[in-house]
Amino acid sequence: MAELTFWTGSMDSGKSTLALQTNHNHAARGRVGRMFTSHDRAGEALISSRLGLTHEATEVPAGFNFWRYVVDELTQGGRIDYLICDEAQFYSPDQIDQLAKVVDELQVDVFCFGILTDFRTRLFPGSARLVELADRTEVLQVEALCWCGKRATHNARTENGVMVTEGEVIVVGDVEEKDAAPAEPHEIAYEVLCRQHHRRHLTAARAKAVSLAPEPLPFG
Repeated sequence: MAELTFWTGSMDSGKSTLALQTNHNHAARGRVGRMFTSHDRAGEALISSRLGLTHEATEVPAGFNFWRYVVDELTQGGRIDYLICDEAQFYSPDQIDQLAKVVDELQVDVFCFGILTDFRTRLFPGSARLVELADRTEVLQVEALCWCGKRATHNARTENGVMVTEGEVIVVGDVEEKDAAPAEPHEIAYEVLCRQHHRRHLTAARAKAVSLAPEPLPFG
């Protein structure tokens, strides 16, 4: 029986790497699939891993219909055994419903990969619908780490080096290099933090600045 599987984890946990590996494993066994993505940091119609791996994919805009796409492909004589759906947090709830219908009515396996919550610590609508509908929800075992060494559970957005908790939900950026010290910070960047430091807005750069601050004089 086909299944709808949702693989989730924070940024830096290897979701896109697993998506590419899953496609490789199934293709190596003679199965035929299609790959999809939305708002990948490497550009449109690409699945990219931070390890440097990339693969062409179909971009999923707001009006894309998975059910119609798969039915049209099969009607025209194409073969589809599975779908790889990366950055699934950006899909609409209706698109997740379409994927579930593809699984149930057409017996096509669907593998979704995405993060659960945005930089405001709120569930993405697409991810929430996946949790509600998926046959299996799997948490990646590769743990991303906060700058303090604890398990990172929250995704933080920085603008010009300052952490923010308001703004547009979908803004493409990349995870900051924590050991780098660029002359000018990225306009938009992301960093994974533990809950404690996300609540305190304490990013790696801010923690470093605080640690380097001079000790206050014992009087005054």
